[in-house]
Amino acid sequence: MSTTRHPHEELIAHLTRTSGLGPGEAARVVADVLSYFSEPVEEFVRRRHAELKGRGLTNDEIFPRVAAELRARRVAAPDLSLRQLRRIVYG
Repeated sequence: MSTTRHPHEELIAHLTRTSGLGPGEAARVVADVLSYFSEPVEEFVRRRHAELKGRGLTNDEIFPRVAAELRARRVAAPDLSLRQLRRIVYG
């Protein structure tokens, strides 16, 4: 009988040991984090723009903030100018 291993089995085991999460919950957390960090730059920019716009921020506040967030992402996105960020959102 063959069992399929989860590609992040060690991380799931670590989270289970250290967080009080069950194996299924830990696997979902890992999947969510991987999904978050694999989001393409354009989708990230559009999503964050919409979220921040929904909080009442202006574009003059939003685009520098999004540019800073892009630089801080685990797998750094390329440096984008404020104009490039606007173009992603507005075309």
